[in-house]
Amino acid sequence: MLKQNLTRILASNIRRLREKQGWSQEDCAEHCGLHRTYIGAVERGERNITIATLERIAAAFEVTPIDLLREK
Repeated sequence: MLKQNLTRILASNIRRLREKQGWSQEDCAEHCGLHRTYIGAVERGERNITIATLERIAAAFEVTPIDLLREK
């Protein structure tokens, strides 16, 4: 239950921050150093990400990793 909830929260926060920046998934992926299809899968809650990837995504948005895991 917790995993699914965190996955959903993470996906929602990434999408919200990406749209706030005006980035496409491709733009977001470029800023994170990841592939566009990977970002899309994370936003849909289809991928489990590593802590290192969480840190990369957080850095691209200039937030902390914990910010990506907090429900907004």
